[in-house]
Amino acid sequence: MKDFIIPVDFSETSLNATRYAAGMLSGKTDCRVILYNMFKSEEDAGTAAKYLESLKAEMEQKGVLNIELVKELGNDLIDSLGRLAYQKTAELIIMGITEKDEWRQLLFGSNTIKMAEENVCPVLIIPEGAKFTGVNNVALTSDFKDVMNTTPVLAIKSVLEMFNASLHVVNVDNEHYVALTEEYLDERNKMQKLFAEYKPEFYFIGMNDFHEAVEQFSKDKNIDMIVIIPKIHSFINSLFSTSHTKKLAFNSTVPILAAHQ
Repeated sequence: MKDFIIPVDFSETSLNATRYAAGMLSGKTDCRVILYNMFKSEEDAGTAAKYLESLKAEMEQKGVLNIELVKELGNDLIDSLGRLAYQKTAELIIMGITEKDEWRQLLFGSNTIKMAEENVCPVLIIPEGAKFTGVNNVALTSDFKDVMNTTPVLAIKSVLEMFNASLHVVNVDNEHYVALTEEYLDERNKMQKLFAEYKPEFYFIGMNDFHEAVEQFSKDKNIDMIVIIPKIHSFINSLFSTSHTKKLAFNSTVPILAAHQ
């Protein structure tokens, strides 16, 4: 049984992520949803239990077959989620994200980003308002550096197999000109071998703005999910190190799977 953890605080953001997950996991007999809520005072325990039961009933109506409810008193969501994911050997943590204004991202969007940076299990980030309509095309963003040791092959293959999706591997580098360098060709061949059974397609885009390039690529290729590989201790910095207003994690209309090797 594959476990999918959905942390909910009953905000519209977390409810939307839950509904997206319901569509994604509807009818899948080998999957279990764990609805998780952390409450901050004992007085909230009864309300949390009531809301979780209501959410469970809604997911069951949408075809989710196996649902477990977990609630606990606490104040460190990241630590508790990490522990639960480790105990359950979770397949995915599914979380919503919102707040497009940069200063609000830093204050309120941090839990999802922090969880994505943790190397516990892959985190699927659901954009505000996203609705599940299927996963037919998956884009893997790669810097094509040491792909054999940095690519989360198992996590990516799990998604491809779950949805029978096509794989598109994309690299953005402003130094791409007429022909690829030998280094890129060598790494591409290695990536080809890693996912040979899925017949991946490769794209090398010569642009300065990574976020803009990936956004346009996603529209052009009808991408349903983008896979990113956070570098330890640098994911948050990489999101805020550019002056571009469109940050991939916060502004993408496509769900993002953050997966570590």
